[in-house]
Amino acid sequence: MWKEFRDFAMKGNMIDLAIGIVIGTAFGKIITSLVNDVLMPPIGMLLGKVDFSNLYINLSGQQYPSLEKAVEAGAPLLKYGLFLNTVIDFLIVAFVIFLIIKQINRFNKEEPPAEPTTKDCPFCWSQVSIKATRCPHCTSEL
Repeated sequence: MWKEFRDFAMKGNMIDLAIGIVIGTAFGKIITSLVNDVLMPPIGMLLGKVDFSNLYINLSGQQYPSLEKAVEAGAPLLKYGLFLNTVIDFLIVAFVIFLIIKQINRFNKEEPPAEPTTKDCPFCWSQVSIKATRCPHCTSEL
């Protein structure tokens, strides 16, 4: 059983999956940084110097000066700014994956099968030109 498991784990598909997960995790970190550090600050500036990561709704009814203070106090919060950042992360990752898969499909596009140039004679089963009207081997009409 151990040998069977080792053979399964060492197959190319399993190793490819592990490499894909590692690269995907690193790619996710890059996208998160892109959204939080590059995209959201200019969007926040355009919308009146808003930091999306600090947007929240306090459900406790008490006032807190910042998100950090509200979290420290244990207040129930709806952190919709962080949710917006996560949604933007997801959309960017999904779009990039879409573009990558589209390119892979373009490179792996299979050519349509070529039109057949021969056919089988129904009487002697010899290969005959597709345009033939009589079999050259058995002289049957096709």
